[in-house]
Amino acid sequence: MHRSPADLVRAFHLAFGLDARTTPTAVPADVAAHRQDLLAEEFAEVAEASAEGTLAHLAHELADVVYVAYGTALVHGIDLDAVIAEIHQANMTKLGPDGRPTLRADGKVLKGDNYRAPDVSAVLRQQGWRAAED
Repeated sequence: MHRSPADLVRAFHLAFGLDARTTPTAVPADVAAHRQDLLAEEFAEVAEASAEGTLAHLAHELADVVYVAYGTALVHGIDLDAVIAEIHQANMTKLGPDGRPTLRADGKVLKGDNYRAPDVSAVLRQQGWRAAED
């Protein structure tokens, strides 16, 4: 049985003494800037691997982006799995009444008449976030 990415990243953060909050919260500006730098670095590596690397290299770099994204959520005390579930539910409402998607010419799925925006704030409140804190 595989452990979830959230569990794996939490184990890493705890083993290395890194931030691992359990309630959504703002973090100091220097911590936020550091996480931004890590994400940008990993995204650049994905772009490079996508353009010039092997499929194995691309898979590695994509996993690194996800790992750092989960770490960033953990530093902020966000249960990212719950947020992803909310985004997924909203994305599924993009299907038209006929059960088919509307696609842009490049294949991007567009929002249809049935679209319901995700309520990420509600998910964060369920995790203990108080909007006045941010």
